[in-house]
Amino acid sequence: MTPYLLPALRDCGAYAWEVTQTRTQGWEFYFIRHLLDQHRVREVTHTTVRILTLSEDGTEVGSASSEIQESADEQETRDLLDRLLFQSSLVRNPAYTLHAPSPVKPMDLPVPDVASMARDFIQTMQRLPETEYEDINSYEIFVNLKTRHFMNSEGIDLTETFPSSMMEVVVNARQDGHEIELYRSYTSGSCDPDALVRDLTDTLRYGRDRLAAQMTPEIQTSPLLLSTKDAVEVYRYFSERMSANMKYQRLSDWELGQVVTESKLTLKALREMPNSSENHAFDAEGAPIRDLVLIDQGKAVAFWGSRQYAEYLGIHDAFIAGNFAIEDGGETEAALRSTPYLEVVEFSDFQVDELTGDIAGEIRLGYWHDGETVRIVSGGSVSGNMREAPLRFSADRRQYDSFRIPAVTRLEGIHITGIAGA
Repeated sequence: MTPYLLPALRDCGAYAWEVTQTRTQGWEFYFIRHLLDQHRVREVTHTTVRILTLSEDGTEVGSASSEIQESADEQETRDLLDRLLFQSSLVRNPAYTLHAPSPVKPMDLPVPDVASMARDFIQTMQRLPETEYEDINSYEIFVNLKTRHFMNSEGIDLTETFPSSMMEVVVNARQDGHEIELYRSYTSGSCDPDALVRDLTDTLRYGRDRLAAQMTPEIQTSPLLLSTKDAVEVYRYFSERMSANMKYQRLSDWELGQVVTESKLTLKALREMPNSSENHAFDAEGAPIRDLVLIDQGKAVAFWGSRQYAEYLGIHDAFIAGNFAIEDGGETEAALRSTPYLEVVEFSDFQVDELTGDIAGEIRLGYWHDGETVRIVSGGSVSGNMREAPLRFSADRRQYDSFRIPAVTRLEGIHITGIAGA
């Protein structure tokens, strides 16, 4: 951090300010099949400053932010703050305050080093059950160890170190002169070998099945079964609608104490989850993060969110949540699969609109279970709405980075648009 920043902030006349400095030590690997093509090591530092200004009558606040270079001299630093002061003066929101210092509990999970994270990913890729018909085309591994230092004008001064990783994989499948590629992207804190092997083993099978797929028939209406990462969007719908940001802006009409789903779903914000990239002792605004029940057995009980919108709602101990988990309840997977359904494992895109609840996705690969046979299908689309589609889910759980959700999710009454004549 440039040595001129903090003195200049204290002298610039701002109503309040925040500074976040993030240092990243990263290793990157690029493999063609399983042969290392290239790798590199990088160390970077980014510092962001946020300025707040108060209106003359004290009722409105404006803010502006920018990254500042580590090499900035005193004049460049002061010029940047002057620009931010001007920009923030053009923005007007109801006044709010920044977080004040509060006890922060250290993280319980150990912080791995970059070398061990990289080794875990590379060794895990050797465990995949490849064949002459399904194999790995290429993959890229990015492992990072980040140190975040946060300060604000209220006196908060906090530092934490945490892992953050990403992996991209291209899978090939071929049969009778035809070939297909499937792409996967994974984010996590560190490596979860078993989960990675399980998902990529399934992906190899999906590639083989995609080559044998028939056109999706005109099913009209069917339960939709989700057993892959796409199901996260279903539960993100619930987590986002419980955010103070959406509530204050009237984008969420949910009220505390209201039953928001008949599925008896319990949603929690969690401080820590193994291998999550969102394990933090404090949030981006310096607030301590804790475990918090957001929805209890289908009933809304707590909002989470930024200081600004939480304070507007009269909530003074809120925080920005990063990890979410569906806790308790659920059925057996056998029960969810006991009647006809369409299971889609590959979409061109799958979305659940957090504002309207609309569900939409284009089918790349699915399995139509009609009660007697299973048909591998491709093409067509699914549509529906979360408010109108009863939700059922399994008791078993599966984690996708910062979301721990049911392994199998079933949405009833989904519209299926097939291919005419299929």
